[in-house]
Amino acid sequence: MFKRSIGLATLIAIVLFVFIAAKNSSLDKANAQSSPSTALKPAPEPAKKAPAPIVYGIPTDSLGIVEATVARGQNLSEILSNYNISMATVTELAKKSRDVFNVRRINANHNYTILHLPDSGKTAQYFIYEPSETEYVIYDLRKELNITLEKRKVDTVERAIAGIIQSSLFTSLVEAGGSAQLVNHFADIYAWRLDLNRIQPGDKFKMIYEEHIVNGKTIGYGQVKSAYFEHEGEEIYAIGYDQGKGVGYYDQNGKSLKRAFLREPLEYSRVSSRFSKNRFHPVQKRYKPHLGTDFAARTGTPIRTVGDGVVLEAKYTSGNGYYVKIKHNKTYTTQYLHMSKFAKGIKAGKRVKQGQTIGYVGSTGLATGPHLCYRFWKNGRQVDALKVKLPAADPVGKQHLTAFEEVKETTITQMQAINYTGKQQELLASGKQEPVKGA
Repeated sequence: MFKRSIGLATLIAIVLFVFIAAKNSSLDKANAQSSPSTALKPAPEPAKKAPAPIVYGIPTDSLGIVEATVARGQNLSEILSNYNISMATVTELAKKSRDVFNVRRINANHNYTILHLPDSGKTAQYFIYEPSETEYVIYDLRKELNITLEKRKVDTVERAIAGIIQSSLFTSLVEAGGSAQLVNHFADIYAWRLDLNRIQPGDKFKMIYEEHIVNGKTIGYGQVKSAYFEHEGEEIYAIGYDQGKGVGYYDQNGKSLKRAFLREPLEYSRVSSRFSKNRFHPVQKRYKPHLGTDFAARTGTPIRTVGDGVVLEAKYTSGNGYYVKIKHNKTYTTQYLHMSKFAKGIKAGKRVKQGQTIGYVGSTGLATGPHLCYRFWKNGRQVDALKVKLPAADPVGKQHLTAFEEVKETTITQMQAINYTGKQQELLASGKQEPVKGA
């Protein structure tokens, strides 16, 4: 009887244990299903589509974008014919655009953009052409055919560059972060004070200059504010100062670094034939005087007048080709031969300023290839332009000495703050950057 009662109690305990265990298991499953960590996660939201870019100020939400470059010989009609624009529309567009930007000025190797509808014909809605890095033309091809010329903001920043000559001025200045254009500016400033062909390793240079920037890209250089050159221990500052006739460069004593004339009428050129009383003429095949200096350069290279003056002649002859002759004063006259063409506005009676472009290198007249023959008269007699002694430009005038001294002190302080360690191209001026006028 006792055994039987123990067995019954055990059985009841087992049944209760199983019942409780089963109930706890159900509760655990229910809790697990309602737990945030194991609950079903909501489906991720679809990624938001990036907004369509705004091109030249035009929203392109429903437009396709094509960017290309004008091919040689290609015109506007040919470009737009691929985008469902008729010849009649192009003709009307050409008429309307004459006073804004003539379509005949659309040239090869310039960028353009077409914004078109997503239809089967890709019908163009806008044609945007870039005649330069600082401007663009929007041709609105919709109903009324509007044309607008827009100018980009050009920022001007002041930078410094410095270096120590290792081999040549050109190599050292470029390695320091400069360019061929800056080398030319530097050489022009010091051309009359130093023989730049005798620069020695260990000579030092510094320069503060303006750099023009569009959309973060350097498009050119403005004025050289000041420069410094140390040659064989001698320090020569070039301090930019305007006495009322444009910026000139003066040393620390107020003496001009310039002569009344530039040494050469071309940038980035080489002398191919010197002044001679008896030279073999390559075309006429005989010996004769060559009373000029020939500079070899590519066709189209700008030719600059070496000094202020008045154009005496701008015409064509069979021997000289297209040429310009300039009278600078009672003593000096210069002539520039074999041009491909004259610069705009150059004609007899035109007053020109030193460094102004008067024409472009060519091979017209008796010439075997593109070059400039440069001739120089002193007191009515032709002389060797590379050997003639020329007058210095005026020093700082007495009435400007006080103002010049202030500029000089500022310049010297700035130059002393520029070191020669590593590649130098520091931003010296900060703050609001103004657009370049006329850019």
